[in-house]
Amino acid sequence: MLYDAYEVQRSLLAGAGRAASFGSGWLHNPANPWSYGAMGPIVAASLDVFAHAAAPRGKPEFGITEVAVGRKLVGVSEEIVLAKPFGRLKHFKKDGAEGQPKLLIVAPMSGHFATLLRGTVERMLPKHDVYVTDWLDAKLVPIEQGGFDLDDYIDYLIEFLGAIGPGAHMLAVCQPAVPALAAVALMNADKHAATPRSLTMMGGPIDTRKAPTAVNTLATERPYSWFQRNVIATVPMIYPGTGRKVYPGFLQLAGFMTMNLGSHLVSHWEMFKHLVVGDEESADSTRDFYDEYRSVADMAAEFYLQTIDVVFQRHLLPKGEMMHRGKKVDPGAITKTALLAIEGERDDISGLGQTQAALDLAPRLKADKKVYYMAKGVGHYGIFNGGNWRTKIAPVVEKFIAANG
Repeated sequence: MLYDAYEVQRSLLAGAGRAASFGSGWLHNPANPWSYGAMGPIVAASLDVFAHAAAPRGKPEFGITEVAVGRKLVGVSEEIVLAKPFGRLKHFKKDGAEGQPKLLIVAPMSGHFATLLRGTVERMLPKHDVYVTDWLDAKLVPIEQGGFDLDDYIDYLIEFLGAIGPGAHMLAVCQPAVPALAAVALMNADKHAATPRSLTMMGGPIDTRKAPTAVNTLATERPYSWFQRNVIATVPMIYPGTGRKVYPGFLQLAGFMTMNLGSHLVSHWEMFKHLVVGDEESADSTRDFYDEYRSVADMAAEFYLQTIDVVFQRHLLPKGEMMHRGKKVDPGAITKTALLAIEGERDDISGLGQTQAALDLAPRLKADKKVYYMAKGVGHYGIFNGGNWRTKIAPVVEKFIAANG
């Protein structure tokens, strides 16, 4: 019923949004005398902001078609190297840029699509042969394809690394730091041929007992059964995944929006003011951010619930109790893969120390292969996007990869 009610509301808002967009366009038309009145720009801007907020959103495109490699501008094309039911291994193939370090960027499966890391990909492309985990929307995966849980996530990463081949590096942003570290531990223990040379973890919840944030508290203040009853919904018949149990993307988005509701309201107020005075360029930057931020996907219920249980409630990985397919996940087996932990000083999603904990879990790894970097004054999203990422954090990652190539 929850999902059905949301779809009804979404349809109504989409219709109202289209009407608002038409009204805004009408008020912007120079042939319309009302557009020259004092209230014309104000009403038009109001309708524009509402139309943008109500517009339905699908999966965004990366849209990266070229990149500067040294002094040369080369073309970039996307190719699917490996396709699985819940995710694909996407390669950003560059013309005439062979021999660069292979880098798998692991995107979060946390409501947003992999395009949330567009800035991460763009920054690493000039000097690396970049691949990304392109997770699919669970509501679009037919139920006959089976389920997807944390164990499957780890399997996917191992299989993706196998498809890329030996000598690759891996970078995990936020939530996938846990399955990425688990995959690396298993591959080191098995002496897997495609064991990555390095793993960079950025703002990841390796041990959420350290400096718990509001996100961590939300996951622990209620019992596991509460999440089963209250945040899991059934995909309605209008989607290919009808009947599948999911944690809907719209619920996750609502949670993130309410956590920082004040800042989101201010952003839309600023967008409104820019539109009133005709500053389309400034308004477009806000539009672009929210086009990405509000494009959300459903997660398979079993993956979400297992993550709540294993990562946030029982802390099995840092306690040395995490299992994968009946086998213990032992980070102590990591001896080959260098580890870099990156945290933001002002991260309100993964607190300070949560990612750094990964380094202490690998006692057999040489000290010079364990690196920690704390980005001063940087929040969660600033770790992998924006000016601080491009000018301060990415150079640290590049140096680390080069040192372990």
